[in-house]
Amino acid sequence: MTPKQAEMPRSQILVTGAAGFVGFFVCQRLLQEGCEVIGLDSLNDYYSVQLKRDRLAQLTPHPQFSFHQLDLHDRSGMEALFAKQAFTHVIHLAAQAGVRYSLQNPHAYAEGNLSGFLNILEGCRHSSALKHLIFASSSSVYGANTKVPFEAEDNVDYPVSLYAVTKKANELMAHSYSHLYGIPVTGLRFFTVYGPWGRPDMAYFKFVDAIAHDRPIEVYNHGKMKRDFTYIDDIVEGIVRLLDHLPERIAAERAINSQARYKIYNIGNHSPVELLTFIETIEKAMGKSAEKIMKPMQPGDVVVTYADVEDLMQDVGFKPDTPLEVGIQKFVDWYRSYYG
Repeated sequence: MTPKQAEMPRSQILVTGAAGFVGFFVCQRLLQEGCEVIGLDSLNDYYSVQLKRDRLAQLTPHPQFSFHQLDLHDRSGMEALFAKQAFTHVIHLAAQAGVRYSLQNPHAYAEGNLSGFLNILEGCRHSSALKHLIFASSSSVYGANTKVPFEAEDNVDYPVSLYAVTKKANELMAHSYSHLYGIPVTGLRFFTVYGPWGRPDMAYFKFVDAIAHDRPIEVYNHGKMKRDFTYIDDIVEGIVRLLDHLPERIAAERAINSQARYKIYNIGNHSPVELLTFIETIEKAMGKSAEKIMKPMQPGDVVVTYADVEDLMQDVGFKPDTPLEVGIQKFVDWYRSYYG
């Protein structure tokens, strides 16, 4: 056992979205490190509840894992949870995800991403044991920005989807609570996360599923898009390394009068891939070609995402580097195993 592992049982870590894609892997990793993990998830039906339950089934046998099925915007339920547990760390990953779905059901984003995050912040505010709040933001906040790579210091005043708006709002809310109440807070802008046990609404999942069943795939903007695809293990590694890396006062880095101990990081593979190249990688892993239907750009979408990760490398000595071919093959292998 390493010295770090010997310390970790003293940590009580709340992971929201524990049955979700990223949350599931974060819980697994923390349990392997010897932490006590309290998982929270609403198990909503935005996508397959069975997939969420199957992820959860991998966690529940562990003696250091406990689970609460609870909606983030259930104010009294969240207050009771924080009153009962002395969390030393909170990793807030739960959210209503999806750019396109935010055009169809905007109120779900206000409830889950705004009211829900406020309940997290209030819980942290009243917790005497809390050492660090880490929360998931998104590369979507860069919106209409055209300068690449995206840096955490870039202006993000021009979001192009309500989902992105809620994520930027989370960043602002977190800063204010850190400033007012001294909570150390780190926000993480994830860039197109993929891998085994992933979300069925994501493009790579849809492509693999369509190819497996001889259905055509829809290729938006005629394939003239780039994404910074980031493998799930790299996302988890970044989160774990930052867990005990508390941010300095933000005023030390910027000419502002802020008392906040607050920092934003990008977590991305810092290597954008063209959509058609991405599809070719999937075709190779599947051993089958896809029938492609070219479509125009979709509302709320962006042409390119590209993460600058120098801050992450400088502060915790890590940057994502899993090759796309490796990550896609692992996803395809899992898909075939899970769905037969």
